[in-house]
Order: sequence, then structure tokens, then C-alpha cells
Amino acid sequence: MSINSFGHLFRVTTWGESHGPALGATVDGCPPNVPVDEAALQHWLDRRKPGQNKFTTQRREPDAVRILSGVFEGKTTGTPVQLMIENTDQRSKDYGDIKDKFRPGHADITYYQKYGNRDYRGGGRSSARETAARVAAGGLARAALETLVPGIRITGYMTRMGAHEIDRARFDREEIERNPFWTPDPQAASDWADYLDGLRKSGSSVGAVIEVTARGVPAGLGAPIYGKLDTDLAAAMMSINAVKGVEIGEGMSAAMLTGEANADEIYMGNDGQPRFSSNHAGGILGGISTGQDIVVRFAVKPTSSILTTRKTITKTGEETEIITKGRHDPCVGIRAVPVGEAMMACVLLDHLLLHRGQVGENQGQIG
Repeated sequence: MSINSFGHLFRVTTWGESHGPALGATVDGCPPNVPVDEAALQHWLDRRKPGQNKFTTQRREPDAVRILSGVFEGKTTGTPVQLMIENTDQRSKDYGDIKDKFRPGHADITYYQKYGNRDYRGGGRSSARETAARVAAGGLARAALETLVPGIRITGYMTRMGAHEIDRARFDREEIERNPFWTPDPQAASDWADYLDGLRKSGSSVGAVIEVTARGVPAGLGAPIYGKLDTDLAAAMMSINAVKGVEIGEGMSAAMLTGEANADEIYMGNDGQPRFSSNHAGGILGGISTGQDIVVRFAVKPTSSILTTRKTITKTGEETEIITKGRHDPCVGIRAVPVGEAMMACVLLDHLLLHRGQVGENQGQIG
């Protein structure tokens, strides 16, 4: 299985399976002298780890990250950073009944068709467990961003669970860390708790929409045509297991706007810098950051491992039925929030390094 890496100068390769002994990431291209240690990375992993409340899988994993190389005396050396997270709470026996069956809505069937085999224990590489390695790498990217461009702030939150959407009039950034859904709408958090609890008890699941913003990103990141910042952001978010759609700024809704409504008018601010009247573009024009907030949304499908009987086939082509036992997220979108933040951090750092390597400082001064 090839193509387990992403990024250009800041390059991340993830490895490991859901029910293997460990998983992790090899990060190449991290700048030297970035202050980082295991505790700093663990902070971000603790936000993603399973079993923290009844709304996520009850698999109990500490997700303790170890730094095996690339850091000396609390700072990166510029050499590859190897990150490892041990799996400690696998229950592979839960998957014995589906060894020869394909789960509808799951990558089981396509992995088998492509490779002639599949790791049915939790899905192997197709499991959301793989994203723990991304969060560890994202923690390293955040540390580097803080060193190179202090002030960049990356924030993810859930804006929709199934048919239920937040009311942006109630948007409270402080509320995001106070509820298990990472949502900025306190009323939505209360409503979703009852809704998801019912789905959980019935053995079903539901999808979600996650929004990730980056504030304080300098203008100039990204390049025209094939090196667009939004191209790499879209690819990064789409690469997250279970993601089925990505939007930048207005996204699909831009098709419903007129040119007058969509255009973000430009004026000079009191600080002598360009300012915009709105942000329909999501902080990116022509693939290059404008200096506004970067805004990305992605849709996560419902978890395909459910207790409801579904029709399927076996490896030998026989028609049958399937029920997936085990411990699964009723809404995997909850734990996708820190994953989306991590991917944003990795892409921004990668493009910051590319920008500095090609251009250095921005060439066009306004005013």
C-alpha cells in the first residue's frame, strides 16, 4: 500500500493499523530549534482520544505519544521526527463475525478488491484510529507555526449533526471547549446530547459537518494553479477517513450568490493594511491567502459499523446479512474536530515553508 505521505517541505508519513501493536507518524522537514516535548503533543491527542464520554467509542486508549527521534534537549534538530502511539485496548474478537463479510458503507470491499486482502480487525488503515498519528504530527506543526509566526490560532468546531444545525446567532467561541461536541452553540449542545443518546442506544449512527478556521495567517501563502493553498487544504481534509465533502469559504453556497453579493469589497484599514468587508472567499483568493481567516468545512459520513441488520455479500459472492458488534462512535464527527485542526496546521506550515523558500518576504507592498 503506497502513498501514505502528504506535504511538500513539511512531509508527514503515517503508519500502523487500528489493531496492530502501535501506530504513528514520521515527520520530515520540521524546522530546527522548535521547542516541543511529549507533553506538548499529548495535549492535542487528549482532545481526540476515545472513551472520554458516552458519545464516543468506549475503546479505552491512553494515546500516549512517544518521540523517538528528531528532538534533543527539548527542541527539534531538523532531522526526521518519529512519533509512536501504542495500541493497548484492542478487542479483535469483536470482528470475528465479519471476517468474510463486507460492511455496507465501509472500505472493506474496496480494500479487498484492490489488494486481495483486508485487515477486518477494526478496519486496519481505513479505521479512524489512524487519525491519532495525524493529530500528533499536527501538534508538532502547531509548535513550529508558533515559533515562526506567533499569533496563528486554529480552531475547529461542529456546526451540524445530522439534520440539526447550529444557530450562528448564538455563536460563542468560549463554548467550544465546554461541551462534548465541540460546538459553539450551547443550545445545540444540549439538543444534540438527547438526540445522539437515542441514536447510540439504538445502535445507529449519524454524520456531521466540521468547520475549521485559522486566524492570523499572513497574506501570500499558496501559489497559482497547481500549488493553491485551498487545493492542499481540500485534499488534506478529504483524506481524513469518513470525509465525503469539503468547502472553502462559501463553498457550494457561492453558486447561489450574485457577483455583488459574493465579492468581498476591499478598503484600507486604520493600520494602513488592506481590509475586507466580508469573507465569502474563506481567506483565499486565486489559491493564495489574503490575511483574513481561513475557513474550511468538511462533511463526515455516519459510522458504517452499526447494530442494525444490513444486507451484504461475502468474499465468495454469497448474499447474506451483517450486524457489526464492537465499540464504535455513534458520531465520528466529534473526534474529527481535532483531526481537522491538525490537518490545517500541517498544511499551513508546509505552505509557510514553501513561501519562505521561494519568495522570502511578500514582494508586493500596498500603500
